[in-house]
Amino acid sequence: MQVVLGLTSLLLTMLILLHKGRGGGLSDMFGGGMTSNLGASGVAERNLNRITVILGLVWVSSIIVLGLITKFDTGL
Repeated sequence: MQVVLGLTSLLLTMLILLHKGRGGGLSDMFGGGMTSNLGASGVAERNLNRITVILGLVWVSSIIVLGLITKFDTGL
C-alpha cells in the first residue's frame, strides 16, 4: 500500500504540473509548447482533468487505508 501511495504521489505531481497555467506558472516553464498544444484541444484538457481527479481519489483512499491499517494493526 505504501508503494501505491508513493507512485500515485509522483504521478499526481506530474499531472498537476502538466495542467494549463493561468498566469505563467510552473506549468509554462516545462514544455510550454506542449501544454499550449494540449490546451488548444478541449478533449485533451478534459481527459487530463479526469485522470488527475481519479488519481487524486486513489491517492486519498490509499492514505485512508494506510491509516486504518496502522490504527487496527494487532502486531501479529
